[in-house]
Amino acid sequence: MFNNVDMHSSAIHDTRRASLARRIGDAGLDAIIVSDLVNVRYLTGFTGSNGAVLVHAGPDRDGDRIATDGRYTTQVAEQAPGLTALIERDCPPALIRATGSGTVAVEGHVITVDAYRRLADLAETTGVTLTTATDEVEALRIAKDDGEVEFITSACRIGDAALAALVGRGAIAAGRTERQVARDLEWEMFALGAESIAFETIVAAGASSAVPHHRPTDAVLAVGDLVKIDFGAVSGGYHSDMTRTFVLGEPAAWQSEIHAIVLTAQRAGREALEVGADLAGIDSAARDVIAEAGYGDYYVHGLGHGVGLRIHEAPGIGAAASGTLPDGATVTVEPGIYLPGRGGVRIEDTLVVTDAGPTSLTTTSRALRVL
Repeated sequence: MFNNVDMHSSAIHDTRRASLARRIGDAGLDAIIVSDLVNVRYLTGFTGSNGAVLVHAGPDRDGDRIATDGRYTTQVAEQAPGLTALIERDCPPALIRATGSGTVAVEGHVITVDAYRRLADLAETTGVTLTTATDEVEALRIAKDDGEVEFITSACRIGDAALAALVGRGAIAAGRTERQVARDLEWEMFALGAESIAFETIVAAGASSAVPHHRPTDAVLAVGDLVKIDFGAVSGGYHSDMTRTFVLGEPAAWQSEIHAIVLTAQRAGREALEVGADLAGIDSAARDVIAEAGYGDYYVHGLGHGVGLRIHEAPGIGAAASGTLPDGATVTVEPGIYLPGRGGVRIEDTLVVTDAGPTSLTTTSRALRVL
């Protein structure tokens, strides 16, 4: 009845909660209340708009609970069959009362100060010591399991096929507007089975292609324009992300030059994706190519980011990033050169990284396509 294709089985969610239980136990906590809805979905399979989950430290999952309101009584039973559900509108307080005692964390990066104060007052009356924890579930989400990779791969295939269909019927052409091209691409993704679009599609033509996150307007595409298209689909709750840059008519020398440099940088970034690789070092592999070509001042963002249940998630790959790339990470590589008032190029793929090396899940040609 309810769309639950993004979640593999209750056993998967039990395993994920067990991993979280070990993390919080190592941190000296007795339990954690997770209220970020994406994290709730990851841990339970529940996709409602109101919910929170209580996970206890230790191996016993019998004390774990999920809370939601009466709108979702049937849905939570179907999507999270392995959990006892508390049907109450205000979920974290219901879970505090169900905890009993001990040191319990809430997600400090999610909860507001006022909400924390109210929970702390309640906790004091129930014998619970309230504290905060940050990014505990997000740390688990960095490494994708096989089922997650399948959903991301499906989303990438939808994106590849949608762009191919758009190019094939000549929909990226002089005389059309950025907004028309963007909406056509989105509808192609829906027609191919996307649940939704991953984010607002970027179609940036001419000088606007030098704006990294330009929002499409009624600007008309013209011969001689670079056209940068950044888009993605959602399948099973998981996102894809891809950017390709086209040119309308034969490219000018400067357009071919910056595209070739970005293409070389993107290849260097992809080749640097190794399990255990330093995140800042991966960024440098691509950034150095652009800097050595004399365009370092025109590359204004990080190299990439994690992709999963959110379009942007850990790990971030940038000059200031810390940490290393784990086995199973699914990330983007997206260097660019942006020349204000003239135009810009970005080339982006979504890749999964394993001990066998990186595999690009987006497969559309990276060459400068003349339309």
